[in-house]
Amino acid sequence: TLVESDVYSEETLLAFCSEDQKFITGSSESLILKNLAKKVATTDVTVFINGPTGTGKEVVANYIHDQSSRKEMPFVAVNCAAIPENMLEAILFGHEKGSFTGASNSNKGIFRAADNGTLLLDEISEMPLSLQAKLLRVLQERKVTPVGGKREINVNVRIIATTNRNMINEVKLNNFREDLYYRLNVFPIRTFDLRNRVDDILPITVSMIKKHFKDIRSFPYLTKEAQSCLLKYRWSGNVRELENVILRALVLSNSGDIDQKHIIVDECVQDDNKYYQELEDKLAAIGN
Repeated sequence: TLVESDVYSEETLLAFCSEDQKFITGSSESLILKNLAKKVATTDVTVFINGPTGTGKEVVANYIHDQSSRKEMPFVAVNCAAIPENMLEAILFGHEKGSFTGASNSNKGIFRAADNGTLLLDEISEMPLSLQAKLLRVLQERKVTPVGGKREINVNVRIIATTNRNMINEVKLNNFREDLYYRLNVFPIRTFDLRNRVDDILPITVSMIKKHFKDIRSFPYLTKEAQSCLLKYRWSGNVRELENVILRALVLSNSGDIDQKHIIVDECVQDDNKYYQELEDKLAAIGN
């Protein structure tokens, strides 16, 4: 069986056997982060998670919610960078019927949807300055006023915010309000690039494969050569890039064991000549 195998490290096997597949750890750095997140989850303080794209900021936010007293209540996430500026206020705070063109019905908004639960403001550094002042007031007063409405409505929401930017610089450049930054930055947490926590790579990889193979009798092994290949790569796209590479490997391996010849990293994909040459070599090695 997988557990009896000497192909994987003890940390990787523990990650495979763990019931918690949302927050996989194999490195001492990630274990410290997980313990810190569990500690802060027992309180109701606002958390600001900073780190590069693809390093698991939303995973940490979900974990904090799941470990908190609010875990039975909603966890609602909104990407502040993905919503047009003219729509973000209505989406956050709600709107009344007829308050703007196209508002054929009223909407309670994300703050009220997350009432008594947790609201994740993802990539909050992208929020326009005009809206930052209104958000600050909501955080201070714990009340929202829907667009087109006159009545303030109480909300009880635990706020977690994330960013991939240097917020001190953003404040200095007047891209982000200093008072809002300090209101959010009550408990700061930082995530790090995957290349700085190499011991996480194999446990996360095995967890990704596990998502696609519920029956461990058909579970694909990673050969030592494949493991070495994954450990040596720098992962500029972090966990998101790793998942793409593993999905490609599963396709090329036909759900069999994954060898080095099944690994195609993004660095190769971006170079047309290198990509096609490597793909041709790999397909020849696979025998297709």
